[in-house]
Amino acid sequence: MQHIRNIAIIAHVDHGKTTLVDALLRQSKTQMKKEVADQEMIMDSNELERERGITIFSKNASVMYGDTKINIIDTPGHADFGGEVERVLNMADGCLLLIDAKEGPMPQTRFVLKKALEMGHKIIVVINKIDKGGARPQFALEATLELFLELGAGDHSLDFPVIYASGRDGLAGPEPDLAKMNDITPIFDSIVRHIPAPIVDVTKPLQMLITSITPDNFKGRLVIGRIHNGVIKAGQEITHINRSGEAKKYRLISLMTFAGLGKIEAQEVQAGDIAAIAGIPDATIGETIADAENPSALPLIDIEEPTIKMTFMVNDSPFAGKEGQFCTSRQIRERLFKELETDVALRVEESGANWTVSGRGELHLAILIERMRREGYEFAAGRPQVILKEVDGKKLTPYEKVFIETPEQYQGAVMQKLGSRKGEVKEMRSHNGIAFLEFIIPTKGLFGYRSEFLTDTKGLGIMNTSFFQYLPDPGNWKERSNGSLVASESGTTNYYGLINVQDRGVMFLDHGVEIYEGQVVGQNSRSEDIRVNVCKTKQLSNMRSKGEGSDEHFNTPKAMPLEDALEYIGDDELVEVTPKNVRIRKMYLTEMAEKQAKRQ
Repeated sequence: MQHIRNIAIIAHVDHGKTTLVDALLRQSKTQMKKEVADQEMIMDSNELERERGITIFSKNASVMYGDTKINIIDTPGHADFGGEVERVLNMADGCLLLIDAKEGPMPQTRFVLKKALEMGHKIIVVINKIDKGGARPQFALEATLELFLELGAGDHSLDFPVIYASGRDGLAGPEPDLAKMNDITPIFDSIVRHIPAPIVDVTKPLQMLITSITPDNFKGRLVIGRIHNGVIKAGQEITHINRSGEAKKYRLISLMTFAGLGKIEAQEVQAGDIAAIAGIPDATIGETIADAENPSALPLIDIEEPTIKMTFMVNDSPFAGKEGQFCTSRQIRERLFKELETDVALRVEESGANWTVSGRGELHLAILIERMRREGYEFAAGRPQVILKEVDGKKLTPYEKVFIETPEQYQGAVMQKLGSRKGEVKEMRSHNGIAFLEFIIPTKGLFGYRSEFLTDTKGLGIMNTSFFQYLPDPGNWKERSNGSLVASESGTTNYYGLINVQDRGVMFLDHGVEIYEGQVVGQNSRSEDIRVNVCKTKQLSNMRSKGEGSDEHFNTPKAMPLEDALEYIGDDELVEVTPKNVRIRKMYLTEMAEKQAKRQ
């Protein structure tokens, strides 16, 4: 199998993974459809990934370099999508670790590198973006070496090859000098030289580990994975061994392998390569496809447990069913359980008419909600809660490591806010007027902080988090300091009503918006909730008054997109999600219903 290399590209968010893959694809003269070749970020094909500029789903591509087939796996850099990273690293034999030449290794780099080292993968370090203003490749290299030592890398891993690159310009070389670089081939040479060929045995019975599943309109569910031993042939009979060890026989409908960005039909695929097969209806990630005569299972993939849960429910607001295409409990249930097939880090539990959905972080769940919303689903979601564990009679809560970069003048505000949220400073240093802070903080303490952080640092701060461990709950949690402004009647918002109310806090809605009683229209500047009438109109009379109303000014309302809404809501509030709108509402819409619920 000397002619195959399987390599995963790992890095922190925004360090240039996807741009580098684009350069590798283009310079290896990979055949692509015209509409794909014309766009930037070839690998980020999902609409949400393009909007946010982050990779959410891992993807496969393959390029030919001379006689060698290189299978490239693009991985997400965000810790919330760590489930994706953990499983795709099983397909690789080595990794390209991308480091930003200016920033050096970042928190998510640590998370993904730790997983790769645990699996014993050979690492090639690529110091990327050396064309960036303020790039300091030597600092980045030293910091990377420190990170390897900190993660307990062995001698084999510490002797890593280093390449300097500018992924955007498609240049790479052994020295950090753009003038001496011609193209991206040093990266290809390094992959062929340093990444080991798959250690497999073609003569053994077939074993293939399922690492991802994608739907196909014509072939049904496609099961993608790496063949560990043996050969798989088109139309052959195979055995599917599920998580509980039960074996079932199936015949393959289709066998494909990766070429460029697409898949092509193949007659046979040998061990060491990555294949996509159709014809197994109930396969899930981490299971084994084995030989029909001598089936033996590979070890299951272990995935870290989720730390955050949310309740999803059918929307029961006065506007229910007006904007969504799929609103019933059956449709929402089907969609959530379908997501479980492809997202290994997600959990869904049914409780009556509601579902408790657990994930790796707020972003993980927010992306799921956003995707469902764009597909036409309408539902309500409750406040994110942390998942507590009980060990030896003690309640343990998840803690996060928070890494913050902020201009020094905002350092005090950040430390004060995180201190009041039970955060503990672990490290402080500053460089060129930028403060670098590291905290350990309960996950619960971070809820609702991201928007405050951006306000406190005037949008100049960068915050990254990664799961730390479960520790005892500190208790004494303060309730949120601001209440809500709640609509006291249904109707259309009016300037007159909004101007009367705006002194009480921050408004979320502009004029001319349809609302209903119990909908949250703003944030109160005090701690209690107030019912307000923002639909109030001015009583007209036949008397005219000079200049009346001309000096009144309505402040621009604060937009509340999905993630901000999920951060904002309290325990007695819900986010109503529809394809057209995101609304915040009280769980009990009328004052009477709220009082009755409190009595029970």
